[in-house]
Amino acid sequence: MTMDTQHSGGHRLRITTPVEIRSHFCEDVTTGLQRSQKTIPPKYFYDRRGSLLFEQICQQPEYYLTRTEASILQTHAADIWDEIGDCTIVELGSGSSVKTRLLFDEGQRRNLELRYVPIDISAPMLEATAKALVGEYPHMIVDALATDYLNGLTALPNGKPRLVIFLGSNLGNFTREEQKQLFAKLTETLKPGDFFLLGCDLQKPIDILEPAYNDAAGVTAAFNLNLLQRMNRELAARFDLSRFSHLAFYNQELHQIEMHLLSEKQQQVTISGLNLHIPFRAEETIHTEISRKFSPTEISAQLAACGFLQRALWMDPRGWFMVALFRFVGKPTEA
Repeated sequence: MTMDTQHSGGHRLRITTPVEIRSHFCEDVTTGLQRSQKTIPPKYFYDRRGSLLFEQICQQPEYYLTRTEASILQTHAADIWDEIGDCTIVELGSGSSVKTRLLFDEGQRRNLELRYVPIDISAPMLEATAKALVGEYPHMIVDALATDYLNGLTALPNGKPRLVIFLGSNLGNFTREEQKQLFAKLTETLKPGDFFLLGCDLQKPIDILEPAYNDAAGVTAAFNLNLLQRMNRELAARFDLSRFSHLAFYNQELHQIEMHLLSEKQQQVTISGLNLHIPFRAEETIHTEISRKFSPTEISAQLAACGFLQRALWMDPRGWFMVALFRFVGKPTEA
């Protein structure tokens, strides 16, 4: 893997960026837009503007996920440290690390030397956050990786035990097959005694779920449409954003929110950078994201089958969201 590495702050901060991210974007757009159900992976939402828009989504009154999960972490940060001891914290999809600071604050109160490995697809967000963190926490070492989750997990540090955290119900963006791949990669990568902290959104009524992805301020719509702007900017595409609209709804059978970009009319879009001409029918969509909703027993059983022993499970008083801590006890033997 080719890397671009920056060092600063007396080696308290290192940022590593795989240079092949752009080529993957080109490949995924080329393949995805020529399928019968057009699709683009949700990881490409997170360019600089997309990352900032997602931070705004988290502040919308309809979007209960962030504040509900944060309240659980704030209440149980001490319980988490009591379980894990002195660990290196690895975060998948770290973003601005707002909720993770709740763990850092407790670790700092315990006078621990904090080592943090944030993994995020957005290099600009990762760099800004990493630099802020080493300023806020004088005993923190940050070793940041600008890549996707699976590549990031292959480059984890050894040494003291590791706590891999995956918050924000980002697991819900994975298909069931992708979830299996992630859990298999964790099983392959982690060592017995490492930990996994997982935040998941739980199944609940549609009148709570759908507004969270259709906020009145239109921030989620802007976030979704920004994917077209990114293709215009980076791939010389010619998407007219006024001809597309944001569509999000709850699929009750599959227990998932589905997010799409809907073509308002029949049209053809040229993507000069890829030498593509993509036809759209009226009301045809680009499927951009799913957000699956879980049950605690389902998640615990799936992770148990991968060698993870549940140590604790916490929920908010309404039972809307869960944060669970698992300890990896070893790769299960095949029967």
